[in-house]
Amino acid sequence: MKRLRLTMLTMLLALAPCSGAGAQVTIDVAKITCDQFTLYKVTDPQNIAIWLSGYYHGQRNDTAVDTQELATYEQKVKDYCNLNPQQRVMQAVESMLKSK
Repeated sequence: MKRLRLTMLTMLLALAPCSGAGAQVTIDVAKITCDQFTLYKVTDPQNIAIWLSGYYHGQRNDTAVDTQELATYEQKVKDYCNLNPQQRVMQAVESMLKSK
């Protein structure tokens, strides 16, 4: 009985640090600059590109995702952002969409 209590206490202490919820981080994509995008200062640019793709496709009620096209546009945004590091990424995408 004593051994069972010791085992249970050990398990409880071992699992205690795991019980807390992880911290959540929210990002306002509209505030991300090209510099932050290209230099991985917020997250991997691919994550942001995927979000942006979903956002703009959603505005057009388009549910299809072309993964090769996504990779191409991600590179175009990176190229544009390298020339305009202070511009916001969403502004960069919008200006690229207008010229399309």
